[in-house]
Amino acid sequence: MTRLSPPRMPRRTLLASLAAALLAPQELQAKPIAYRLAPEGTDVRFTFLLNGQPRHGRLPVRAARILINPRNLIRSQADITLNASRARTGLIFATEALKSASVLDTARFPDIRFRSTRIRLGPRGNLSGGAQISGELTLRGTTRPLTLEAALYRLPGTAPADLRELDVHLSGHLSRAAFGATGFADLVADRVSLAIKARLLQAG
Repeated sequence: MTRLSPPRMPRRTLLASLAAALLAPQELQAKPIAYRLAPEGTDVRFTFLLNGQPRHGRLPVRAARILINPRNLIRSQADITLNASRARTGLIFATEALKSASVLDTARFPDIRFRSTRIRLGPRGNLSGGAQISGELTLRGTTRPLTLEAALYRLPGTAPADLRELDVHLSGHLSRAAFGATGFADLVADRVSLAIKARLLQAG
């Protein structure tokens, strides 16, 4: 009785199959990971000069869409919407002035949106130590470019591969006049500084 041997796979096909099997885990890791913001770990602050004295305020986040690609960080994305109508400064009169038609005009423009368009990594190839996130800021219906200094960290004590929770710090400044928010120029300086701290939780 003749014993039949299993058909031999062509060498080229075999090599292609092995390569696909080896690369599959890397391809999975290369996919961007979606994150959501943890409200208790997120703080969006702005600083302005009122009569020459620094004053601070906060803006709550209305919505956020964040994708991080750990194997190709420059392809990460951020799209964040802030609730301007709920801005607070700690001073009632300053808060009301901030929301007025000559500044944020929250009656017509209740949201402030930042959408990233480019990421530049730091000298070590990380999202820290000189990294920047550039994008488009829409405020009062006007869109202008904005670049923020960026730093992305794992939580202290976590393993290098543990990306379930991350902390991000962003900072920068803008000219409010560039967006038409020119009200109370005799009392409030044009430059506004931004400082954002956020805790990111892996979605799903």
